[in-house]
Amino acid sequence: MPIIRLDDCLAQPWKNGLGRTHEIAVHPSNAGMDDFLWRISVAEVDSAAPFSIFPGIDRVITLLDGDGFNMTLDGERTHALTTPCAPFAFAGEAQVAVTLAGGPTRDFNLMVRRSQVRGDVRACRDAGPLTADDAVVLVYCARGMIASAEGTLRAGDAWRPSPHAAPLFVHPDAVALVVRVEVAT
Repeated sequence: MPIIRLDDCLAQPWKNGLGRTHEIAVHPSNAGMDDFLWRISVAEVDSAAPFSIFPGIDRVITLLDGDGFNMTLDGERTHALTTPCAPFAFAGEAQVAVTLAGGPTRDFNLMVRRSQVRGDVRACRDAGPLTADDAVVLVYCARGMIASAEGTLRAGDAWRPSPHAAPLFVHPDAVALVVRVEVAT
């Protein structure tokens, strides 16, 4: 079934052991932290723990819930991840220190192996039909409801398209995070 419920995704430790994440999808399906081509997860950030380091990986992070946090990358560049559903891309080998802007947060993550694939996350806020092209590997319901032929996605649910999948319908006030992954050229 192409709908994935976040509640069905078990929590597991971050690579560095300093936080928790729920893996939603990974390719290939049996890949671990060292051999995935792409990986999608929802992380819980409840302390100022540094991010895990992933050499050769491009990352996109998107705030879902909470006040967010400030990221300091390699001790110099800063980014405030405080606007919900605004994707931010960075290199996985960056040393990322975190300062919480308030209490605990949850964020959506895409990681892709840069030498083999490219990926991005787009926030779709337009109500109406949403058609997945061949590069879309997952649609995550960040807010509201999204209807699919397989059922209704509520916040926290994800949809994996199958070939020739019927379009989704994004309800008013919903936000869909659309994940696209393509072979690197």
